[in-house]
Amino acid sequence: MTSEVEPMRPPQSRVAYVVERLKEDLASGLIQPGELIKQTVLAKRYGVSPTPVREALRVLEADGTITYQPHRGASVREMAPEAAVDLYRMRASAEGTATEMAVERMTPAGLNRIEAKHEELNRERAEGATSARLSQLNRELHFTIYAQSSPLVVEYLELLWTRFTPSSTIWTGEHAGELADDHEAIMDAIRDGDARRAGALMSEHILRASRIRAGDPTARAEGTHDQMDS
Repeated sequence: MTSEVEPMRPPQSRVAYVVERLKEDLASGLIQPGELIKQTVLAKRYGVSPTPVREALRVLEADGTITYQPHRGASVREMAPEAAVDLYRMRASAEGTATEMAVERMTPAGLNRIEAKHEELNRERAEGATSARLSQLNRELHFTIYAQSSPLVVEYLELLWTRFTPSSTIWTGEHAGELADDHEAIMDAIRDGDARRAGALMSEHILRASRIRAGDPTARAEGTHDQMDS
């Protein structure tokens, strides 16, 4: 497992709290595919007893995020390349729609938050931030946009992002430049209030990410269908 993180104060429902923290750690790459999940370590990290951790892992097992293997315990489910392509197609459709909805419902305050995240990503990329940091900022930018749609949409998209937890990032080298160019085009459409164009550009942006990952062996999701079905 990774280094200790100072526990946050859990809310009334400790199971819901642990589920949320686990999803955040999965999405950020703090917990990697195939990595053995130790309940005692998570309990200490999140500041709870092992019981809500165990229940939270059952929740994530039910939705396919983690898997249990005899004599080994829980681990993050690894995704086959073919399944990753399927998931990207689902994301492209859903995130295009979410972006369209976001532009339709955009507020001045919401646009300001999006602009701030966009500027932060560009600034840190220019300053030579690590690919892991750029990946994190990319996620923050995307979800700042989607937050303008609806909580239901955001919840659904968070589930899709959580299901895909690759051990590498495509925010490297020339790939980062291509993705940043996509962001500029999306931002122009958002500023213009062109919901349809913004949604279409976001869909293509997600599909570009899929093509990059499929064509770059260092950025592909690992695993096989046998591993997924185990």
